[in-house]
Amino acid sequence: MEPLNPLPSGITTRYATFNGINCHFLEASPTPATHEAPSNVEKAPLIVVLHGFPELAYSERKLLVPLAQAGYYVVAPDQRGLGRTFNIDETAPDSRTPFEEDLSPFRMINLVKDVLSLIHVLGYDHASAVVGHDFGSSLAGFCALIRPDIFRSVVMMSTPFPGAPSLPLESSSGPPSLGSMAARLQNQLAALTPPRKHYTMYYSTPDANKDMLDAPQGLPSFFRDYLYAKSGQWQGNSPHPLPSASATHLAELPHYYIMLRDQTMPEAVRGVQGKHEGCPAWLSEQELTVYVNEYSRRGFQAGLNWYRCATDPQWYSDLQIFAGKRITVPAMFISGEKDWGTYQNPGVAELMKEKICEKMDDEDFVLIEGAGHWVQQENSDAVVKHILRFLGKVEEVLSNE
Repeated sequence: MEPLNPLPSGITTRYATFNGINCHFLEASPTPATHEAPSNVEKAPLIVVLHGFPELAYSERKLLVPLAQAGYYVVAPDQRGLGRTFNIDETAPDSRTPFEEDLSPFRMINLVKDVLSLIHVLGYDHASAVVGHDFGSSLAGFCALIRPDIFRSVVMMSTPFPGAPSLPLESSSGPPSLGSMAARLQNQLAALTPPRKHYTMYYSTPDANKDMLDAPQGLPSFFRDYLYAKSGQWQGNSPHPLPSASATHLAELPHYYIMLRDQTMPEAVRGVQGKHEGCPAWLSEQELTVYVNEYSRRGFQAGLNWYRCATDPQWYSDLQIFAGKRITVPAMFISGEKDWGTYQNPGVAELMKEKICEKMDDEDFVLIEGAGHWVQQENSDAVVKHILRFLGKVEEVLSNE
């Protein structure tokens, strides 16, 4: 298999086997000596970076070397079933994940186990920080919520963390998860004029994978359209808090979140660039080709399974054992100023700041000017600056305890 190209100098790739998968990950170390000798990387504090959808470990490439230059050993795995991570009963990452009824490998508890297992095989007993973007933000939040002894701090990007689901007999203490909200509002969204649907419900359907692989504009153009639509470059992105999670208010969200009922995602984002059909300014054609090649080979289904687990209670009910539990380690949230993801689940950003995260200072809720949903790629310098400021503060607090 061809190496990932272009990959910034200072990043290498490796595999580790655990929890039923051969996990491919990118890594960067503080010095060439530790970079060449993985047995020595334990001398540097560990940061684990988790990608979202439709992304890869490659999506975090701009963060790894700057964080390593600040003294950290940084790893970013291709998550289960995506990129170059494959099941141990496969010989190589060439097969596509089928649409199956058993989603247990993709439920949140097992994904947290994947991250814990990675830390263990790297020879660490804890991570100084877990950093997650998009769906990776939710996973990072649950890592910190469930195992604060392992994950000493957490940085969540672009998707606010709503906490664990409530027990069935409890009255709700705040906004529901994005998936449960989408499932609850299906009929109301369908009753709007024109009829609409929530993108997470679309991503939970058997057709979504094929729709995107066989996008009418072609897979490269679909990726360009999708990345552009959710970036700070699209003029249609002017995010603001929504008054409520009613279907009427959710209809204010862009078409890539609240879709027309009969649209596919490629149809929803097609043409957003108008006459400017090239890549966004922060992504080269060569970098785009990495996404196209990896997803054309593996398909989208493994990532789509995250949404299926989020919209079907049978796959997230085990998280109810953590109902009411808070994140007790220092926490930070970073998003783009032009990212609707901050507000797509009304009230959750406020809930995260005021209740779910016990140690999230006002200065650590950061909206980066001009950036959209792909904040760690659109303005990686600002993201790195804020992460390092946050980690410096965390280290100072820990040293005084």
